[in-house]
Amino acid sequence: MYSLDINFLKDRTAEPKSSGNGPKIAFPIGNLTPVYVGVALSVFFLVLTGLSWWLLQAKNGELADNVAQLEQQKQKLDQQIGDISKIKEETNKIQAETKTLVTVFDQIRSWSAILQDLRDRIPATVQIQNVKQTPPTVPKKGELSPNPSGGLEITGFARSFSDVNDFLLTLQASRFFKATETKITTGELVDAPISQSTTASITGAPIKPPLVVKYTIQSSLSDVPDSELIRELEQKGAVGLVARLRTIQQIGAIHK
Repeated sequence: MYSLDINFLKDRTAEPKSSGNGPKIAFPIGNLTPVYVGVALSVFFLVLTGLSWWLLQAKNGELADNVAQLEQQKQKLDQQIGDISKIKEETNKIQAETKTLVTVFDQIRSWSAILQDLRDRIPATVQIQNVKQTPPTVPKKGELSPNPSGGLEITGFARSFSDVNDFLLTLQASRFFKATETKITTGELVDAPISQSTTASITGAPIKPPLVVKYTIQSSLSDVPDSELIRELEQKGAVGLVARLRTIQQIGAIHK
């Protein structure tokens, strides 16, 4: 019998020996411009981001300094505003006190001028026996405050009721009195007051006195300020009061 001796090793192709144990990576050897451009853009954006952050920090620092300066200015302004408010408050207080004093002074009544006005207005047939100042009445609840100057009560004698009415009308025309509150409160016929020693020249009997009207007139003093009565006060001889009022007008405390 024949035997076949086949050697398979002779037919195998020799494989190249590898110099390393792992797989090898092949790098492209072509155009690398896109790679360089990408790297350059990445570096550019990183630099731009860093520069923006640095500028932002610098701007924040500048804004912080501005805020600190504004806070200092605000504190100074607040202090100045406080000083101005104090000055304004003191000024208002002084103005209020001055206004109160001027108002009180402006309501002072010159009795010499009022009595002179009475003398100028009384008819020849009317006599004044007594002039009395009356205090202001206390207002009732819900009513306005009365005239702080009060009023006058005039008593005397007149030849007739017509003469009393004439006297009343002349008083109502005066700016020193309130026309609506000037009125006759009493009026009656009485014997004229004469001396008890008056006797008849022939019989020696007392003379029968004539009848006269005994009257009472009440009036409230006008609440018109003296600064509006300067002409009347000057005409009635209140020279000192007029001079003070004009001085106050010149400094602007009261209006002309």
